[in-house]
Amino acid sequence: QVQLVESGGGLVQAGGSLRLSCAASGRTFGRYYMGWFRQAPGKEREFVAAISGSGVSTYYADSVKGRFTISRDNAKNTVYLQLNSLKPEDTAVYYCAAGVSGSLYYLRTYDYWGQGTQVTVSS
Repeated sequence: QVQLVESGGGLVQAGGSLRLSCAASGRTFGRYYMGWFRQAPGKEREFVAAISGSGVSTYYADSVKGRFTISRDNAKNTVYLQLNSLKPEDTAVYYCAAGVSGSLYYLRTYDYWGQGTQVTVSS
């Protein structure tokens, strides 16, 4: 069992930056690939970024590529999402998730989810 707790969300102006963190419980954090998803009001939850268990491989949605950076510190059981050049359309609740197999891009392959952290970007 893995418990995930996100933090770092908030209100920021367009063009600003935030750093989201996701702290995980458990001793086997490095076994899990980690993903970030987001859900805006009235929309489906969508893939944002993912990172392999070792941290060597990263994956991004086209909409955030070049602006967001995912990273992890396995010694701290934490995954991060650096959000730069934020746009109003990035406003959403951001969720981190952990999985061990399957495609990193799809919600259903993740086994554990955090409660989410709100990111609001004003224009």
